[in-house]
Amino acid sequence: MSEPVSVAAAPPERSFLRALLRSPKGLTGLLMVGLIVGCALFAHWIAPHDPVRQTLAGRFLPPVWQEGGRWTNLLGADNMGRDILSRTMISAQISVQVALIVVSVALVVGTTLGALAGFFGGWVDTLIMRAVDFQLAFPFLLLALIFMAVLGPGFATLVMALSFALWINFARVVRSETMRIRRLDYIDAATTMGVSRARIIVTHVLPNVLPAILVVATLDVALVVIAEAALSFLGLGVQPPTASWGMMIADGRDFLYDQPWIVIAPGIAVLITSVGINLFGDFLRDYFDPRLERTRA
Repeated sequence: MSEPVSVAAAPPERSFLRALLRSPKGLTGLLMVGLIVGCALFAHWIAPHDPVRQTLAGRFLPPVWQEGGRWTNLLGADNMGRDILSRTMISAQISVQVALIVVSVALVVGTTLGALAGFFGGWVDTLIMRAVDFQLAFPFLLLALIFMAVLGPGFATLVMALSFALWINFARVVRSETMRIRRLDYIDAATTMGVSRARIIVTHVLPNVLPAILVVATLDVALVVIAEAALSFLGLGVQPPTASWGMMIADGRDFLYDQPWIVIAPGIAVLITSVGINLFGDFLRDYFDPRLERTRA
């Protein structure tokens, strides 16, 4: 009787890549996000014009596919003669920077507080979760607006306001996962062996919570991009002459019926970014969710 042949499990990165290639949703989302990130990284080299340069002779220049358009300004120009394609590319840098900084700060703060609340319980959990409940009483964007109304507009204020309003998403998820992991046998064994609580949280709890954190972080990036555009549209985000998608839409709203191309490009950029991130986030959720039955060859 022949012995069974053992098959080595595929490395995690190979399994992830294989699942991504089999997922139209995840692959489409990654390509859309990659397009925006590529524009953000290489905008200064690939943008055809200076995004803040005003050419009054080229005011309301239509896109190239309309009569009067020029190949030198593929998407046309705005009410001040600034090239829309160049401003859209440069604006991607602002959105990506704000999203990465805000999500990173909210991730660190929310994960730390959520892990402490879920692991220790008692008054620590009560204090942290009451703060979470208080923030949940206010809509996300309204809380950011209140914060910025007090401190004033600007890039730094925008980052602080969105981070302050976003950390609760991580805290709630991490607390829930930590409370589940805390009851497992290997946590009891580590405690019995005298391992410190801080080491248990760092070496045993957080690695097991990481998949949930990645999913929340990915989906929150889309939320931050939309919130940044909304606050910039209201004049509370980044200030001129720095270009942003929300500011471009605000500048073109008065000319929406006669020169719609001024707002179409930044609007499509926000749409591509948010849809792409949500598609990729859905893929990550499906991949990391242990309750879903799937085969990982």
